[in-house]
Amino acid sequence: MSAQQHDHNHDHDHDHDHESSSHDGHNHDDHSGHNHGAHEDQNGSHGAHHKNVFSTDCGSAAQPVYHEGYDPAGTAIHHISDANVLTIMDWIRIPLPAIIYNTDRGIEFFSTAKFEPGHHDDGHYGYKDYVLYQGNIHRIKCEAFKGADKFEVQGFDIGHGTNAAGKEIEKRYAIVDSKGYLIEQKTIWDGGLLGGGVTSFYDLSPTKNVVTMGIVALLLFLMFRAVAKAYSRRDGQAPSGLQALLEPLVVFIREEVAIPFLKHKHKRFLPLLLTIFFFILGLNLWGQVPFLGSVNVSGSLTVTMVMALIVFIITNINGNKHYWSHLLVAPGTPWYVKLILVPVEILGLFIKPLTLMLRLAGNISAGHIAILSFVGLIFIFGKAGTNFSGSLIGTGLAIPLTLFMMAIELIVAFIQAYVFTILTASYIGAAVEDHDDHH
Repeated sequence: MSAQQHDHNHDHDHDHDHESSSHDGHNHDDHSGHNHGAHEDQNGSHGAHHKNVFSTDCGSAAQPVYHEGYDPAGTAIHHISDANVLTIMDWIRIPLPAIIYNTDRGIEFFSTAKFEPGHHDDGHYGYKDYVLYQGNIHRIKCEAFKGADKFEVQGFDIGHGTNAAGKEIEKRYAIVDSKGYLIEQKTIWDGGLLGGGVTSFYDLSPTKNVVTMGIVALLLFLMFRAVAKAYSRRDGQAPSGLQALLEPLVVFIREEVAIPFLKHKHKRFLPLLLTIFFFILGLNLWGQVPFLGSVNVSGSLTVTMVMALIVFIITNINGNKHYWSHLLVAPGTPWYVKLILVPVEILGLFIKPLTLMLRLAGNISAGHIAILSFVGLIFIFGKAGTNFSGSLIGTGLAIPLTLFMMAIELIVAFIQAYVFTILTASYIGAAVEDHDDHH
C-alpha cells in the first residue's frame, strides 16, 4: 500500500502501523474517487497524536499524519485569525485574489482557488511553491518546487528548530509525497516579536479582513447616503426608517461626546468622530454574525493600530501652542519636577494610541474566543464526535453559555465603539482647547 493510500484510508482507532513506503509513480492529476478525509483531519485544531521529526528542511521522510482529540484553543485562534480565503459556516469557501511579491520572481497574481482549501482552510493542493496552511499562504523553501505547477499536499505537520540567534522556534512542514518540506510564512514586520520576520515573499493580497472592511464601508456609505436623501426629500417631517435608526446615534455622539470635549470646535471634528464610531460599530456587528465569515476585523491589532495612528496624527497636528507648552515646558512647575514630569508627558503621547489599539483589539478578540470556547464544549464532552451522550451534555452547556456571551458581545460592540470615540474626542479636545477653556 502506498503512503498516499495509507494516509487517506487510516481510521482513528490507531491500530495501523506508521511505516511509510515510496510514493513513486503516483499520478497527481488523477484523483477520481480520491478521499480528502485525511486532509480534513490534518489541521492544527486537533491534538497531535505524534509529531514527525524532520532531519532536514527539504524532503525529510515523514510518517502519515493523523490526529486525535480536540484543541479548543487552536480552533478559537484559527477562527479569529485573518486568512486568504473567506469561509462561511465552514461549508462555503470563497477564494480571494492572491498578490504575492516574490524576491526571486517578482509580482505574481493568482486565485486561492488553486489550493482547493478544505477543512480549517488547509489547501489540498499546492501551486508553484506555495501552499495554503490554515487559510494563509506559505512558501515551500525547497528549490525543487520552483518549477512545479500543481501538486497534492497530504497534510501539514509541525517540528521544532532554532533560529539564527539560537532561540528555539516552531517550524511548519508540508507533507508532499510522504516527505516533509519546510514552509515559511509571509514577511511580517514585527521584528520577531510576534513570531514574524523577513522571509522570501510578501503577501499583498486582500484578505478576508480587508474584504470585510470594504463591504462594511460600502454599506455605511449607502445607508448614510439614503438617509441624507431622505432628509432632503422629507424636510420638516419626522424621521422614519433608517433616519429614525441613525439619528439618535448621531445626536448622541454630538451631544454627549463631541460638544463636552471639543466645545465650540466640535463641528470641525464631528465627521471624524462619527466615522470612527459607525465604522467600529459596523465591524463589530458584522463580526457577530457567524455565517458571514467569522471575521474579527476590529480584533485585529493591525486594524486597530492604523486607527490609533490616525488619531495620534490628527491629535498632534492640531495641537496648539497651549497644548505643546504644557507638554514640553510645563510652565509654573519647579525644575526638579520637570525632570520627571516632561518625560512622562512625552511618553504619554505614545501610550495613548497604544492603549487605544490594545483595548479595542483585546476586548473584541476575547469575546470571540469565549464564544468559540463554549461551542467547543460540544466536542470536548463528546470526545470529538465519538461519544453521543457527551455531545448532548456539551450541547446543553454550550447553547445557553453561547447565547449569553453573544448577548454580552452585542453590548460590547456598542461600548467599544463608544469608548474609542470618546477617548479620541478627549485627546483631540486636550490638544485644541484654548487657555480660556479652563474657565
